[in-house]
Amino acid sequence: MKLPFCLLIGASIASLSCSCERNADAANVPATPSADPSAKAVIEPDPDPGTTNPPVADKPPTPMPTRKEYKPETDAELRARLTDLEYLVTKNAGTERPWTNKFDEHFEEGIYVCKISGEALFSSKDKYDSGCGWPAFTKPIDASEIAESTDYKIGYPRTEVRAKTGDSHLGHVFPDGPPDKGGLRYCINSVSLRFVPKDKLVEEGYGKYVAMFEEGAE
Repeated sequence: MKLPFCLLIGASIASLSCSCERNADAANVPATPSADPSAKAVIEPDPDPGTTNPPVADKPPTPMPTRKEYKPETDAELRARLTDLEYLVTKNAGTERPWTNKFDEHFEEGIYVCKISGEALFSSKDKYDSGCGWPAFTKPIDASEIAESTDYKIGYPRTEVRAKTGDSHLGHVFPDGPPDKGGLRYCINSVSLRFVPKDKLVEEGYGKYVAMFEEGAE
């Protein structure tokens, strides 16, 4: 059955109207921006602070080396360790020859320790050339480590000095030292001492004496 001509025309007009509206709506939709390959990615911070790595704690300082604790030796052990002269001087209050001993003209920076116990006795900062032929010091590092007594071995009184811890003879002290340094002269046998250089103090367990040799130290 044929439709009337007027109805065909109306349907065509309605179809064209709908098509135009769809095209207009499509034109009004904003285009999706295309990705720019040259743009740099933005890294957002982690919103959860609990996921960040905690700061690394500083390592504790390395402990300073310490000396082995002194243990008194038997007479046989001392004789085996010391030379005949070292034993004669330290244990029998002998005296080494002047001007030919090890530390008479020795002035390197460091400290002199007891040959028997290792206790610190004298500093190079207090050493001076007295002209007596033996090492001379104006004072000990620690007066409490020095024991004094009077001896009459050569016919008149002298003040003997000994190292307390090792009970070893060191020499004598006289009141003819430099007046500006206290007026004392500790005249000490070289064989009663062992020298520890300044750059070996920490390594050998005498680190607390390093400050004595810093600039401006008294």
